[in-house]
Amino acid sequence: MTTPAPVLAWHDIARTRDPAGLDALLADDCVFRSPAVHTPQEGKAVTTAYLRAAMVVLGPTLRYVDEWYAGGDDGGSAVLEFECEVAGKVVHGVDMMRWGSDGRLTSFTVMVRPMKGLEAVVAAMGAELMKG
Repeated sequence: MTTPAPVLAWHDIARTRDPAGLDALLADDCVFRSPAVHTPQEGKAVTTAYLRAAMVVLGPTLRYVDEWYAGGDDGGSAVLEFECEVAGKVVHGVDMMRWGSDGRLTSFTVMVRPMKGLEAVVAAMGAELMKG
């Protein structure tokens, strides 16, 4: 399967660490889920804030190592496996994305392991979001 357009757009944003492309990529009602927060974070503005912070925290060493896609005319989904380093801790995780027929992301879920890596991500993300 060819790489879906929303995944290509995300890769470009992640590679350049430029959040400007998020406005066109995210649906207004996009939901962000992360192991760092207990409840789903709803809306484009809050999803943008989390993804912008993640670009700062994970971006410098972020490397996608594999990906899987599914979908049809009414939208699709992808799972992107990544690795990076945060505060000297190795982080291994996946980004799970869903998009509608318009190609805009309706959900973005992040899963991270191991526990020491997750703890480093939570601390760094909290500090970055406080700047914001």
